[in-house]
This record gives sequence, C-alpha cells and structure tokens, in this order.
Amino acid sequence: MYILNIETATKNCSVSLAKNGETILCKEIAEQGYSHAEKLHVFIEEILYETGIGANDLNGIAVSKGPGSYTGLRIGVSTAKGLCYALGIPLISVDTLQVLAKKVVVKDGLIVPMLDARRMEVYSAIFDKSYSKIKEVQAEILTENSYADSPETFYFIGDCQEKCKTVLTAANFYFLHEIVFPSANEMSSLSYKKFINNDFEDVAYFEPFYLKDFLITK
Repeated sequence: MYILNIETATKNCSVSLAKNGETILCKEIAEQGYSHAEKLHVFIEEILYETGIGANDLNGIAVSKGPGSYTGLRIGVSTAKGLCYALGIPLISVDTLQVLAKKVVVKDGLIVPMLDARRMEVYSAIFDKSYSKIKEVQAEILTENSYADSPETFYFIGDCQEKCKTVLTAANFYFLHEIVFPSANEMSSLSYKKFINNDFEDVAYFEPFYLKDFLITK
C-alpha cells in the first residue's frame, strides 16, 4: 500500500512516500522560506525515481489540510487533487496540527502544537499522549492567562516558540525545540490509518481548512 504524502502548510515544503504507513523516503526544505511552487513537484519526481515506485503504483495521495499558510495550502491541495484525478486514486486529508503533534513523544501530559499566525496569535489544538484530539483547532491570542486554569503538564511545539515563551511562563509549561515545522514524514501513519478506514475526500470539492479568511494587505 503506497501513499504519497504532501505537507505544504508552513515554510516546510515536504513530501514523503510511505508503504503500509511507514515512511520509505522523505524530502523537505524549510530554510529557503516558501519555496513550494519551485520544490514540490521536483521532490515528488525525485522520490518516485529514487524509490523506483511509479505513479501508477500509488494507492492514494495524502495532503496536509491546514490550518497554515493560505498559499502553501493551495499549492499542496491543488497538486494532490490533480494527481488523484489523473491517476484515479483516493484523496486523503490530514490535520496539520496533528502531524506536528506526532513529532512529540510523551508519557504523560498534553501536547500543544502551535503555528505562528502573526503578532501574538497562533493556530493551536491540544492532543493527549496517544495523539487523540481533546481540544479542537482554534486561532487564539496568547496571554499570560492562556492554559493557566489547568494543572496538566503542557508540551508546546511549533514555529513560534520564542514569542510563546514571553507569556507562557508557568512551571508546568515545557517548550520542545526552537522551531519545528510539520513534516510529511509524520503524515505516513496518519494517512495510512485513514486509507484503511476509507476516510477519503471528494477530489472535486475538497478545500483546505484555512481557519481564517485570507486578507490582502499593502
């Protein structure tokens, strides 16, 4: 069971090929900012060539559905939909924040993946140690009172650690790494689970989960 995973919700342009939920090969780049338009199709071609897996061998295409960068999501989703339509295979969508949460392994406490939404706003959700979502995705403005009403241990991960540390200062708050982006590598097990459960999207009508309206500024 081969699934191609595409993650473009953040600065990280990431593609992986998985067999039965295990990543075979992953290619990604985040250092050059938003390079999705230039790198995404190159990574897909390189991965298929290097693994020897043809496009017709793919059983499904998975894409990170958001929240995240409006442009990044559009590029990833349009690519995934085009491939699914051309190859006649299912489209799978994966929660971007759950993908980010999968980078954390904890024995207790709660995982809070966060993506920068500018100023003191973030896109966030809360997952338990088994990666089950216990608080839905939201756009929230961080203050010193955020998460303060719970005695649980919180593990924060994402691309906005520095600004989070300025207001989230409680002793039960832990920040993992400096800057971490969601990756197609962690999509593999999530997309496989959805595939075997026939949890597919409508190729014609699926849209990314933007969470907020797209705004154009000077």
